[in-house]
Amino acid sequence: MTDDVILGIAIDCTDPRLLARFWMTALPYVEASPPAGWASWEDFLTAWDVPESEWNDGAAIEPENGSGPTISFLKVPEPKQTKNRVHLDVKVSGGRHVDPQTRESRIRAKQAELLAAGAVNLTEHRAGDHLDHFVMADPEGNEFCIA
Repeated sequence: MTDDVILGIAIDCTDPRLLARFWMTALPYVEASPPAGWASWEDFLTAWDVPESEWNDGAAIEPENGSGPTISFLKVPEPKQTKNRVHLDVKVSGGRHVDPQTRESRIRAKQAELLAAGAVNLTEHRAGDHLDHFVMADPEGNEFCIA
């Protein structure tokens, strides 16, 4: 095994910038830095003669603190058609050891923020009398959980 293997997550979509903005709201992520040697993505794309009409063919975000995988959004021609086999979890509750009312308050606060950003509720899951997590969809229908 080598030390140069890095995890990155790629999400197919029809509007990379839209989804990048949404996921920067959902997670503590920022727009990914341009390649080394370039002041901006626009400078990089211009230098490589990428037509401006193709500048939304991809977008990338990275953790604010530098810890964690980058997430890339890649434009594809077909819309999402079936349930995700892999999904992202937005973990905000603090874990199951946290008081159920505190967990629920944290989960519902993030849910409200993401609904305002374009997410859709799919299902609510309870553990007995307490909220456990929500399954939601991002603006392009990709499922994720808030727990």
